[in-house]
Amino acid sequence: MAIAWVDRMAVDSRGEGDAVLFVHGLGGSLNVWSPLLPALARWRCVRVDLPGAGRSHRAYAVAEGAPPLTAEVHAQALQRVCAALGIVRAHVVGHSFGTLIAQHLAVMAPQLVRSLALFGALWQPAQAMREGMRARAAAARAARDSGGLFEIAEGISDFALSASTKQTQPVTVAFVRECVGAQDPEGLAKNCLALAEAEGARTELIRCPVLVVNGDEDQVTPLSGARQLAERLPDARVEVLSRCGHWPMLERPAECQRALREFLERQR
Repeated sequence: MAIAWVDRMAVDSRGEGDAVLFVHGLGGSLNVWSPLLPALARWRCVRVDLPGAGRSHRAYAVAEGAPPLTAEVHAQALQRVCAALGIVRAHVVGHSFGTLIAQHLAVMAPQLVRSLALFGALWQPAQAMREGMRARAAAARAARDSGGLFEIAEGISDFALSASTKQTQPVTVAFVRECVGAQDPEGLAKNCLALAEAEGARTELIRCPVLVVNGDEDQVTPLSGARQLAERLPDARVEVLSRCGHWPMLERPAECQRALREFLERQR
């Protein structure tokens, strides 16, 4: 299907069956979920470029005069996407910042969210991450005037991927670098600040089944934090991927396909 537009957000919806809504993370786009699609032929897969990211850098939520981006604003944008597509129930799959947004969506619209699958899971940023995101926002805005985000992209690809991935998967390294480097600098800055100011969702209100998938070499959202998040949730389990960093669906696509497909099958 060709890209559709909802509130100037790019949306890719394909397939039939129960809806699966994909929410990318900071520096990502709807394309980060492409490696999982072959396992989901029996589902309707809806992927969105969040406001400020990918092709949605002109979304109404980041237009001049709009309120600052927040996790809650993103969750509201996802509700508008679902309403526009006629989706009343969906399994929600998130990555990194997208996992925090997905949790807020589950609290704000529990009737919409059937289950959560969280890759590189995050409840709320630690102080060091908040400070790092503010610094990255400033760097992104400086890059707007100096010609691009490639220094930021290089740093993310080096820090966020596992040693094994960097040694054996050059295409994955290149994809992460290109995905981040192709972002709109101001959109990335606004999303960095949204993450810097984000607060955790009220996890005690999340009653749907939750799958947490984290790499054992994830330095961005460490496994210890993912396990702590799972402990806060009434119905959650954790799957750990070996030799994997912060982008599991890119670094270990076969294992992520299996984990997600089995989890969704159990919700039928």
